Amino acid sequence: MNKLAILQSIKMALRSIKGNKLRSALTMLGIIIGVSSVIVLISIAQGSTSNVTSQINNLGTNLITLNTFGTELSLTEDKIDKLGKLDGVKALSPVVSGRVTVKKEKTSAQTTLTGTNSAYGTVRNTNVSQGRFLTDLDNEYRQKIAVLGATTAETFFGSDNPVGQYIQVNGTSFKVVGVLASKGSSMGQSGDDVVIVPLSTAERLTKTTSINQVYLQGKEKQDMNLVMAEVQNAMANMYPNKTDSYSIMNQQDLMNTMSSVSNTMTMMLGGIASISLLVGGIGIMNIMLVSVSERTKEIGIRKAIGAKRRDILLQFLIESVVLSAMGGIIGILLGLGVGKILGSTLQMTVTFSSSVVMFSFLFSLIVGVVFGVFPANKASKLNPIQALRYE
Repeated sequence: MNKLAILQSIKMALRSIKGNKLRSALTMLGIIIGVSSVIVLISIAQGSTSNVTSQINNLGTNLITLNTFGTELSLTEDKIDKLGKLDGVKALSPVVSGRVTVKKEKTSAQTTLTGTNSAYGTVRNTNVSQGRFLTDLDNEYRQKIAVLGATTAETFFGSDNPVGQYIQVNGTSFKVVGVLASKGSSMGQSGDDVVIVPLSTAERLTKTTSINQVYLQGKEKQDMNLVMAEVQNAMANMYPNKTDSYSIMNQQDLMNTMSSVSNTMTMMLGGIASISLLVGGIGIMNIMLVSVSERTKEIGIRKAIGAKRRDILLQFLIESVVLSAMGGIIGILLGLGVGKILGSTLQMTVTFSSSVVMFSFLFSLIVGVVFGVFPANKASKLNPIQALRYE
């Protein structure tokens, strides 16, 4: 069949759809719902994935976290220095943490205290919006200075600039030297409600020299497994028979686990939405079978004046594909619209992907072809004499 004949078949298909507007609309409804469901659900799943990924990235870059449990194993400064000298380690930041009472005039609140060194900003991917971060000299001279999280700064100073002003931490006066840029919540924990002070100062404030957490930054992302192995070997050598007293977590492992879970969720949601596309295809097949029965006489006339079997087959097949294509286009527009509305009203992260849009549209066309073959084949096999006699 030449291009002119195909164009003529498309025109006939559009004419048939226009002649039965309500029936055509109901037929396309399944495809419309199917396509829009695929786009919305997968976009929500991908948005959730990107949201989780950004939260993990907020924890730090090329990050390895070493935690010790209880009082059985306490990391000493000389052991921490050995970890910092490992080949794959770029930077290291020991941490002492606890809950403290912060006061400023009449305002008082419980806040997380983090005692650390100057490398913390690099290791934990933390930026300063005002003032400066901690320095090695602050730690060396046990300076009573503090860097506030964005939420803490707002709680005690409102819209004023906190840099250069003083706060009371557990009754001790601290000078504010910087304010952190907001990081939001990471893995369910807020990174903005915090007071960061030099490690040596925090040890005196919390009356402890026990360091139970160390953040290590690897040099290269692709070498993180090797760095992880280095840290594990070093800890095994320094603390033999105490492997149950500490844990070492690789950020990349966490990322891979979350990606695996997110991909499974995306596939599951896409599969559920695709079922409605298949239901829409069955609807197209039913309507096309009804159309074949209604137009039996028309088919007989076309065959009597020379139309071949493939012409009839292609005519009904094109009609089915046009129905599914129109439903697919409307479904795409509806899906994008619903996705944007959900993103703005429910404050959800919705990530649209052109590949998902193309896949859902192509899938709707395939559904049109697959479920249109049987009715089209039935129409093409009609005996012209019997078809002309059909009432």
